[in-house]
Amino acid sequence: MKKRLIQLGALLVLIALSALLIYLYRVHSYQNKVSHTTVQNIEFSSIPDGSYIGDYNVDFIYAKVSVTVKSGKVIHIDLLKHKTERGKPAEVITDRIVEQQTLEVDAIAGATNSSKVIKKAVENALNSAKALNP
Repeated sequence: MKKRLIQLGALLVLIALSALLIYLYRVHSYQNKVSHTTVQNIEFSSIPDGSYIGDYNVDFIYAKVSVTVKSGKVIHIDLLKHKTERGKPAEVITDRIVEQQTLEVDAIAGATNSSKVIKKAVENALNSAKALNP
């Protein structure tokens, strides 16, 4: 009986260590993806009128947006989905993009990674518009 309890305890420790290693790998991968994410500015006037969907995923943060362009201006960005832990304050970044008519807006303090992911989703939406209308 005592031997079985020791084996069970060892198995539980092994499972816990495996779960910890998997989590640490995911965190490292997430940090690597975010740090290597760059957002390229796009000339909004080059985008045809329409609504375009874009998304971006770095594992712990995901954003999906619908970007509406009219007469060479981004007139609305709808944040369709934003998976985050503490990055909810970054959701105002879409308003800043519309107000300033550029992707080169400052990140929201305390939500830098979510800011970057949302901006990248907007960039991807606009790039899909360019791909659809070469």
